[in-house]
Amino acid sequence: MCVGVPAKIIEKHEYSAVVDVMGSQTNVGIIFVPEVELGDYVIVHAGQAISIINEQYAKESVVEWRKMVDARNSEPIF
Repeated sequence: MCVGVPAKIIEKHEYSAVVDVMGSQTNVGIIFVPEVELGDYVIVHAGQAISIINEQYAKESVVEWRKMVDARNSEPIF
């Protein structure tokens, strides 16, 4: 199973971009979505932006990701 996370493009270069993923910034490749623009939302998998998605879908996905992160953080550590 592959997991892709939604991210917002905040800086664009020729072959890479800086994205915001739930408040964290990281660099990703954009060779699969060269038409991406600042402010667009993308799905990131294995360090690559693989598709452009609409803002509503991105925001709904972030809500679900946040629920998973919060649930994991509330589990006791042995």
